[in-house]
Amino acid sequence: MTASQRVLITGGASGLGRAMAESWLRDGARVLIGDVNEARGKETLAALADLPGTLEFIHLDVRDAASLNHVREWLEQHWGGLDVLVNNAGVAAAARIDRGDMADWDWIFDINVKGVVRGCKVFVPLMKRQGQGHIVNIASLAGLLNAPVMGSYNVTKAGVIALSETLRYELAPYGIHTTVVCPGFFRTNLHESMRTPEPGMIETVDKLLSSNELTAAQIADMIKKAVARRQFFLLPHKSGRRAYWFKRFLPPVFGRIMLKGADRMKRKLENAENA
Repeated sequence: MTASQRVLITGGASGLGRAMAESWLRDGARVLIGDVNEARGKETLAALADLPGTLEFIHLDVRDAASLNHVREWLEQHWGGLDVLVNNAGVAAAARIDRGDMADWDWIFDINVKGVVRGCKVFVPLMKRQGQGHIVNIASLAGLLNAPVMGSYNVTKAGVIALSETLRYELAPYGIHTTVVCPGFFRTNLHESMRTPEPGMIETVDKLLSSNELTAAQIADMIKKAVARRQFFLLPHKSGRRAYWFKRFLPPVFGRIMLKGADRMKRKLENAENA
């Protein structure tokens, strides 16, 4: 890492985005956080003001290509380019396939998948002109394990993984590297954005997110190191690596575990509906 490194983090005003901003700032980087929540953006600016790097906030909606182009123009004008793009902005949804609203599928795809695509389409040409750059796409363990009742979220994160694998090979000849991050559960505010018709699901997800296996700060440091090493695939959680290992090498065991979990989820949802 160098003091002149330029980093853009979408969804950077809270959660993992804010933790990544803090991690890069400690190395003296210039960090621009883009977010739709201006109040949280200003709060993050104040909270991280004493760190050695340079921190700026800009309103950014990844659903809007014009908003992303405005950020690109800002970066070219003020910092002369961009070294690391972190496509972090994301939301959550949970529903059984026969209960979820198609509008919620459209909403989550527009942010979790098309938001990443828009970010890449806007900033890849800049990185090609520079002859270098690094793209970090924040996916999820959900995109690898595909747990029940999380269909739309699982599909969007699997899509981010597939896109990242494509970009890994497509962009390498241009000096542009790619990292895809698949964290498991950790304390964040993802549940605040969740859309679900399922009774008690937001509380269930909030409880899962209280896992203390890793903090957002620890994951942020791991991401920063992965970028420095040009590491493509990052599974931060040991429990996540273990589960993924079971799926790849012992699929019958993995299948039995998932089916037991699905049965527990069925009973829990039915009990909540009948309460």
